[in-house]
Amino acid sequence: MQSSRWVRALLATGGVVAASALAAVGWRRFRARLTANSLVLNETLPVHSKWWRDHAKEKGELLYVAIGDSAAQGIGASSPDRSYVGVLADEIRAVTGRTVRVVNLSVSGATVDLAVQDQLPRFVKLEPDIVTVAIGANDIAEWDPAAFESGIRTIFGALPGHALVANLPFFYFPHNERKVAVANRIVRQVAAEHGLAVVPLHRTTRHQGIAGILTQFAIDMFHPNDHGYRVWADAFAPSLAAQLVERFATPGGVRH
Repeated sequence: MQSSRWVRALLATGGVVAASALAAVGWRRFRARLTANSLVLNETLPVHSKWWRDHAKEKGELLYVAIGDSAAQGIGASSPDRSYVGVLADEIRAVTGRTVRVVNLSVSGATVDLAVQDQLPRFVKLEPDIVTVAIGANDIAEWDPAAFESGIRTIFGALPGHALVANLPFFYFPHNERKVAVANRIVRQVAAEHGLAVVPLHRTTRHQGIAGILTQFAIDMFHPNDHGYRVWADAFAPSLAAQLVERFATPGGVRH
């Protein structure tokens, strides 16, 4: 009787070990697939960058300038103009009835510090009518709160008062969310000091829940897809629309 219980226990333990081994193998395969998918998306980086550079040459009655990282570039979208920047540019055209030139200064992989070094010197040479800033997600991997705050202060200090600055999106995993919470407190504090409106990107993406993981991410499970970028644009939309109506449009769509 005792040996029978021992055998059953052994079999049960073996089942747990086997299940754990299978889970480990499955996880490794999943990680390998994500790595392969990331390499596929990496091949689109120069394509998106060139697309935005080419379109920055187009003339427009209003100048929209974006500071950001690969999300502003639209990596993971079916085409660059389906990034949140592209969606917002269409919204600006629709609300104001004006043509829009888009200068997308964003760089894939940019951190706050890299934005200060590369994007800000180009930004200060421009006189934009609309500005959006969404930067900082890449800082979470090697999190340095002091460096993050220093960079955010430099960027926000160079922005016009009408600029819209987004906080960091929802990262799903608790160990990342703890860092994001600190980053977003910094964003809110520095934005308040400069009188800048903060776009609730974190709240908007968090409200998508688990379904968002399944429907709003590209094949690398990091960058948004077309649907995900529409959600990002929705986070900006209320503040942007109110600003556009107040500053640029009459009911007939004619600029003041």
